[in-house]
Amino acid sequence: IAQTKWDMPTPYADTEFQTKNNYQFAEDVKKASNGVLNIQVHSANSLIKNPEIKRAVQTGQVQIGEIFKPNLGPEDPMFELDAIPFFAASYKEAQALLEVSRPAIQEKLMKQGLRVLYMVPWPSQAFFTKKPINSVAELKGLKMRTYNAQTARLGQLMGVVPTTVQATEIPQAFSSGIIDTMFTSGPTAVTSKAWDYTKFVYDTQAWVPKNVVFVNEKSFQALPESVRKVVLEQAAIAEKRGWDWSQAENDNSPKELVKNGMSLAPISPVFKSELKKIGDQMLEDWLKKAGPDGKKVIDAYYSKLK
Repeated sequence: IAQTKWDMPTPYADTEFQTKNNYQFAEDVKKASNGVLNIQVHSANSLIKNPEIKRAVQTGQVQIGEIFKPNLGPEDPMFELDAIPFFAASYKEAQALLEVSRPAIQEKLMKQGLRVLYMVPWPSQAFFTKKPINSVAELKGLKMRTYNAQTARLGQLMGVVPTTVQATEIPQAFSSGIIDTMFTSGPTAVTSKAWDYTKFVYDTQAWVPKNVVFVNEKSFQALPESVRKVVLEQAAIAEKRGWDWSQAENDNSPKELVKNGMSLAPISPVFKSELKKIGDQMLEDWLKKAGPDGKKVIDAYYSKLK
């Protein structure tokens, strides 16, 4: 059988567990296909920049790629459901949400010629600041890092100045005063050495958003059947492994932050209820956009949690 090479761009650094999981997937596919399919991972925006990755896979410029799924929200509300703050905030809830929304996500991407291979969550989002924060009022006018339409909307509702910054650019953005504060996952905070420019971390457990890895369907169908089977089997393994790694990172990264001198505190009841109210508002906005299909998924989610 002829050998095939696939290029896989991803926006994240090699130190992120999501990227390590992709390298592992590539290695396992190569091994299980006896070297027939060789996937080369190009991390940290090195081959294709974050916003262009999906288009590059769609047009066949590359065969496979990874993106942060909620970034596709402007295209379809279904993609950003897992980035609504305080809606599905634990791993159990995130898993339930993925189960009820997966068919819709797969179908929408397949219509664009993209087959979903696996989806892996980031640990729940914590809030990083330079000074202690006890209420939304204390944030007024601060510049907050945002990375998609949802976080920009969250920033607006919190009264901060939303400022778009990619994960790899966080240290530079803080040191040059472009941002003062951010919501991000523990691993990203560790990777970007958050202790160099913030002092306080609040484990808000705001949301558990997912990355999605997809392949160009034509490229996938061009593989021999035995190799297609390998790709799907290894994708299922990568998803399971990714969830396990994510949960481990969720437990370990706060310890790493504290070890480097950060102060880890629970959020004040006032701040928590203010954020929850913002989350409810965002869910309401989402339901208006998503219509009956969205309501169906939300209802299925609630009944799954019962």
